[in-house]
Amino acid sequence: MSMEFGWWVKDAEAGKYQVKAIVHGGRLEWLRKQGHFTSWLPHEPSEEDWDRMVAEAERRVPRRLLSPKQFTEIKNLREHR
Repeated sequence: MSMEFGWWVKDAEAGKYQVKAIVHGGRLEWLRKQGHFTSWLPHEPSEEDWDRMVAEAERRVPRRLLSPKQFTEIKNLREHR
């Protein structure tokens, strides 16, 4: 099952851009996009990005949008990066 997390980041140097993290089959893909009519590009995640993704996943567990097993898998991806 594929899980997708996305949010916007405001940076003084790079401006405002959208970050997307896609978890599928034990793999994690980070993408970023700046503006509506631009393509998704590979993104090198920062510690803040990892924190944000884990927080987003943690918020979905009580609402049963994400199982505890999937949440554990996401935390393991962070540890084994």
